[in-house]
Amino acid sequence: MTVPIPYEREVEALLFAAAGPLSLDDLARRLPEGADVAGALAALQSRYEGRGVTLAPVAGRWRLQTAEDLAWLMTEEREEPRRLSRAAQETLAIIAYHQPVTRAEIEAVRGVQASKGTLDVLLELSLVRMRGRRRTPGRPVTYGTTDAFLEHFGLAALSDLPGAAEMKAAGLLSLDLPPDFAVPDPSGLAPDEDPLEDGDAPEFHTDYLAEDEAVR
Repeated sequence: MTVPIPYEREVEALLFAAAGPLSLDDLARRLPEGADVAGALAALQSRYEGRGVTLAPVAGRWRLQTAEDLAWLMTEEREEPRRLSRAAQETLAIIAYHQPVTRAEIEAVRGVQASKGTLDVLLELSLVRMRGRRRTPGRPVTYGTTDAFLEHFGLAALSDLPGAAEMKAAGLLSLDLPPDFAVPDPSGLAPDEDPLEDGDAPEFHTDYLAEDEAVR
């Protein structure tokens, strides 16, 4: 029968309860003066060898950890919902109601420069797509929503987007709107637009991530 090294149990208890790895000095401060901390650690390392939990040195300190070959048991994949920033929500709403819309038109409605990062997020989430190029000088890229956008918001078609009356009822529009105010209808005919060609990408001026969120 193996005779426990003095203070082996105490060292084990300290390592088990610690929030992070402990050094020899950390352990020694908790134990009576003269305690053989190094001997206790060596005994514990031998005792835990081949077990599901091992005693391992980390940057000159010691900790109890899951055996490396069992790390796969601790792995869990989950989908984390990605929360859109206010800038992304505003940009998405403008694209939804004004599509096909160019970056310059998005900037004109929001009143700030469109961040490349904001549009990248919407493109990455497949809520927005590049539709084509406007038949105007510079041939800017146009943006529109995707089927994934309709699925995410539970819409059968763009014509099901909330109108002025619904947005007023939800408190999203002021009740004192001009008499000629109208919510854009994205289901109508699109302006002249050419299809995208291979390698087409949106053009941006010098962008600073989240700059449009900071400028209010």
